[in-house]
Amino acid sequence: MIKRYVQFQPIVISEFEVSKWQHPVHRHNHYELIYIKNGSGHHIINEIPIVYERGNLFLIGPDDDHRFEIDEKTHFIYIKFTDIYIHQKEVNPRGLQYLEYLIKSRETHFLGFNFMANDQLIVENIIALILSLNINMLQNEAVIWTQILVLSTIMQRNMPEIKSSAQRSKDIQAIFCYLHKYIYQPKNLKANVMATHFNLSEDYIGPYFKRNTGITLRQYIHNYRQHLIQQRIESGRFGLKQIAVEFGLVDESHVSKVMQESAKSKRRKM
Repeated sequence: MIKRYVQFQPIVISEFEVSKWQHPVHRHNHYELIYIKNGSGHHIINEIPIVYERGNLFLIGPDDDHRFEIDEKTHFIYIKFTDIYIHQKEVNPRGLQYLEYLIKSRETHFLGFNFMANDQLIVENIIALILSLNINMLQNEAVIWTQILVLSTIMQRNMPEIKSSAQRSKDIQAIFCYLHKYIYQPKNLKANVMATHFNLSEDYIGPYFKRNTGITLRQYIHNYRQHLIQQRIESGRFGLKQIAVEFGLVDESHVSKVMQESAKSKRRKM
């Protein structure tokens, strides 16, 4: 049975350097950003080995089991966070959107981010800032969360694009990643736009998605948007107008309609 580590604090920062990995294969109830300050080896995520080296950054979710096989003594910096902050009100929600996309994208969890030179320097400085803020976590917790959102913005722009190619066009996971990325931009979720992106015909992409998922493309988009909106409403930190703007909806009445449909669906399932 795979061990599960449980964290109760919203954010925990840890830093250590080891030559041999001490932990068993494990999962957790939180998310982890793992920064490789120095060292090299392999990060085994869900039994898939990924080479790591200095400067790599990994994002691990609660359902991922992982361990490290260390070749060269490695300096790890862990930024562990629960979802308590994810649905709070933000002055600029863009970082939150990027974090949601990275968390939802399965590809993210099998990727050690290799940053462009300028972004690598920014990431190093943000990590250093987080470590200095960690000296007084009680006072600086909200500031650290802001730095996590900045990191997610940089990670998102360094994530390899889901390219339109014959090889990738039939990758259902690539379609999921696309949907999660553009859920805030309805114009990019139209069948003709998606078909062009994935080099498919407009008449093919819908049936292909349903054949591989058991749900229509339109219903999946609706359900996913509904889920995100519900989380924002339940947090009590977002107004209907703010949600409408964020998701590209017409107005507050559109948001209300989406949630009314959600309530009806829940009642039917009871």
